[in-house]
Amino acid sequence: MGTSYQNLVARQRAMELVTDVYKITHAFPKEELYGLTSQLRRAAVSVPSNIAEDQGRKGDGEFRHFLRLSLGSLMEVETQITISERLGYLTAESTQTILRETGELGRILNGLIKSLA
Repeated sequence: MGTSYQNLVARQRAMELVTDVYKITHAFPKEELYGLTSQLRRAAVSVPSNIAEDQGRKGDGEFRHFLRLSLGSLMEVETQITISERLGYLTAESTQTILRETGELGRILNGLIKSLA
């Protein structure tokens, strides 16, 4: 790949997503701490973590695999954000803001995957 994973736009945007998810879930009900809050935070953290996972490995094939795992985690975040809105934990505006962010990150990840094919 030739560049550090830390310099990848996908990783930088994924880190922003994690920060945003932590901020919005801070206001979730306390009874969700070990439920939806934890699940959503873990899924968000998984996105940049999978990008970093490949750092010590060789070969674009493995990197594509971990980027696809990041995409899967991103879809989990989107699903859990929608659930959060339906439960009344998020406003429609907050939901749309996060979903715009995840949509853009998904496009970036897909572009990166295609560039490695």
